[in-house]
Amino acid sequence: MMVFKVLQLLVLCLVSAVSSTNRTTFVDFVSTCLNGRYQKIKPGPEADLFNQCKPWKDRSCCTQETSEGLHTSEPWLNFNWNHCQQLSPECSKHFIQDLCFYECSPNVGPWLVPVNMKIRNEKFMHVPLCESECTNWWNACKYDFTCLPNWGGGKGFNWTTGQNTCPSWSTCKKFSEIYTSSSNFCETVWNYSWKVVPETEPCMHIWFDGSTGNPNDKIALEKAKEVANSLIG
Repeated sequence: MMVFKVLQLLVLCLVSAVSSTNRTTFVDFVSTCLNGRYQKIKPGPEADLFNQCKPWKDRSCCTQETSEGLHTSEPWLNFNWNHCQQLSPECSKHFIQDLCFYECSPNVGPWLVPVNMKIRNEKFMHVPLCESECTNWWNACKYDFTCLPNWGGGKGFNWTTGQNTCPSWSTCKKFSEIYTSSSNFCETVWNYSWKVVPETEPCMHIWFDGSTGNPNDKIALEKAKEVANSLIG
């Protein structure tokens, strides 16, 4: 919580430097949301968020409506996780937490890169993910099934129905047969949005106890300083 208050003060001090079109200053990176279909323009508090998205309610890039929709509207953004068979409840929970991070996190600014997609104009790349987070996700999903390793690369799946289906040449296999390791899974499944790093390095948590603050604030704060300083020269 203290880190978030410091972040707020820094944002207030630098707010006059914000650019509406380009991120060139420190505040641009710490007070922004991914430019996607459902994200807000700027992070802010929500009275409440639904289920697995609750940890972000104090400073969120998603609305309550979005947080509920991603739990109850299948498939979200026309992507069907159950393209082979229904994911196990525990695996599905981890993918929902990851989706909450995607829609709600205010801490991805330093890792955003432009893309040309119908659902978003940018994505985050190589965000440092704590190894333990990846291990837990992998353990929950390694006996579930998929037909392709990269779900976010834009190629491979058949989209003729408007939703992703497995291509005719593919075979549904256990995650443990598709991916070579937990790190390979976490880094590949969403086209290298994540980069798995040891706990001893600064790293992000996909999910956390929101009552004690957002541990990712500090990680984003330090990275934003680094990126902004590099732009200054």
